[in-house]
Amino acid sequence: METLRLEIVTPQGLIFDDDVKSVTFPGEEGEFGVLPKHASLLSLLKPGVIEIEKKDGSKESIVINWGHVKVDENKATVLVDSAVPLAGETESDIAKAIKEAKELVEKASENKAALATVEARIEKAAKLI
Repeated sequence: METLRLEIVTPQGLIFDDDVKSVTFPGEEGEFGVLPKHASLLSLLKPGVIEIEKKDGSKESIVINWGHVKVDENKATVLVDSAVPLAGETESDIAKAIKEAKELVEKASENKAALATVEARIEKAAKLI
């Protein structure tokens, strides 16, 4: 099985570093997916959800406020201003992550329609946890 190395870095440090099957980014021009052997590209990222499919088939979601991604055939490197992983061991941990994610996105965007879309994506991603 081919995989792609995904690194997500914030000013506070590395928050994700693993091989993945696929990843979907909230690009400035719209969402786009990346698979192993993807053509090289550089893109701005807008507030939204990075959706990750890990090697074992499990899914993980990380909410970001904005950033950049550099993709080549074997690796995607993401630099973001701030991020909140939608994960937790208990329901209260997950609820706290959802609240932090919504606050992060609200601070990053004035566009109410975009906020509603991202909040819906956050809720959907949280149900998959």
